[in-house]
Amino acid sequence: MAKTAPKTKPKTAPSPASGVILDRTTLKQALAELAAADPDIARALAEAGHPELRDMPTGFGGLMRSIVGQQVSVHAARSIWLRLETAVPSMEPADFLAMSDEQLRAVGLSGAKMKYGRSLATDIVEGRISFDALHELDDAAAIAMLTQAKGIGPWTAEIYLMFAHGRPDIMPGLDLGLVVAAQHLKKLRTRPDAKRLLKIAEAWRPWRSAAALVLWHYRRNMPDWGAKEKKAT
Repeated sequence: MAKTAPKTKPKTAPSPASGVILDRTTLKQALAELAAADPDIARALAEAGHPELRDMPTGFGGLMRSIVGQQVSVHAARSIWLRLETAVPSMEPADFLAMSDEQLRAVGLSGAKMKYGRSLATDIVEGRISFDALHELDDAAAIAMLTQAKGIGPWTAEIYLMFAHGRPDIMPGLDLGLVVAAQHLKKLRTRPDAKRLLKIAEAWRPWRSAAALVLWHYRRNMPDWGAKEKKAT
């Protein structure tokens, strides 16, 4: 049986591609470099302020929390997650697998999310997903490993690597919030698709994760957000 990762693990292993972890210290450096390289990022920071670093648990717990949050409100996801943590306090894959379907339904998991959780837990227990090996992989290979599990798509894998492992150079091209923010920030006539967003984001290397934080923060604080969004749609 493969060794499982602890519920929460410090971000001590650097991203293999850059040797850098995005933490509170490097975020300051990243924002300064992004502002110097892109006047639009500088404007976003001036208008909306600096974003906060986001954090999430590593290992099975972090990915399972993402699964719980799929297609439900933030409030509902939090309620389900708190009940799941009470039912499986270790948040270890083997302990999750030991839960019956009835017990998992009782905490609020749908049939699909139970299936996804069991698939993910089995992949970890059987060694197809190894969080120790993850640190040695570049971003593309790490995403490929994580998306082996049912219910873990590219967006979920990218968000997990950004927030649980501090990968500094990831841009989730499928994120609607980033797409909308990029359209407004760059004053684009139409909403960019994922391919165009990734092309825009090339200018933000090697700090695309920090740029994503700026865009999310800018979206929440955009002047005249309601009117602009209504017009854009």
